[in-house]
Amino acid sequence: MSRNKKVKLICWNVNGLRAIYKKNFKQFLSRQKADVICIQETKSWMDQLEESQINPAKYNGYFSEAEKKGYSGTATFVHQDHNVLAYEKQLNLPHFDKEGRFLVTRHKNFDLYNCYFPSGSSGDLRQAFKYDFLDAFYNHLKNLPKKKRERLIICGDYNICHKEIDIHHPKEAERLELSGFLPAEREWMDEFAELGFIDAYRYINGEKKDCYTWWSYRGGARQKNLGWRIDYFFVGKALKKNIKQAKILSQTTGSDHCPISLELEF
Repeated sequence: MSRNKKVKLICWNVNGLRAIYKKNFKQFLSRQKADVICIQETKSWMDQLEESQINPAKYNGYFSEAEKKGYSGTATFVHQDHNVLAYEKQLNLPHFDKEGRFLVTRHKNFDLYNCYFPSGSSGDLRQAFKYDFLDAFYNHLKNLPKKKRERLIICGDYNICHKEIDIHHPKEAERLELSGFLPAEREWMDEFAELGFIDAYRYINGEKKDCYTWWSYRGGARQKNLGWRIDYFFVGKALKKNIKQAKILSQTTGSDHCPISLELEF
């Protein structure tokens, strides 16, 4: 009789991989004992990193770098005991691939997308870029065969609060028309979910309030828990039965985001 295999995934926008290594990242890896860790906003090229930062103890690192130095970028660290069948640094969306926003690793029971969605908060040009990104990514997913889509896990910094419960000041955010909580962005999240993706955190934790993953550095927002939930694990329908736990690791510091975790059993 074969034992069920448990898989633990972590997702974290670290706001600079070299910076987080100087803080608590190695200890975090050791303590969490995750099978896969998806990192966004590495802000690093591989030639700027030491070997022990590319492949930290017991992990193999996969990287998607932005063309622009010190900007964007994703990395996925996979434990040596967990096989990667294949990996891809891009989704054949050239306008966006050059910013290192996608990293795909293919595993026995699922395919994992590590994504860093653009922010539109700097102005109209980047907001337009964000909408273009959302359209292109949606079309990519929609055009996948249904069976392939159903075994996807899409994690990352989405830079969007889906619902009012996901932001500490929804009415003010609406009034100020803040990027990340715009009606068109939230509608995109609805349409994305309708492709067959489940918000793992809400599936496990229901309508639990005051659960955020990002806080402004201003005004003591983190200490007051005045945050936004913009980091997610969305899971394809075929994997719904495998979801066992989903957490926000809000006590872990080092970035303006905190990590999130997902545990599955196969």
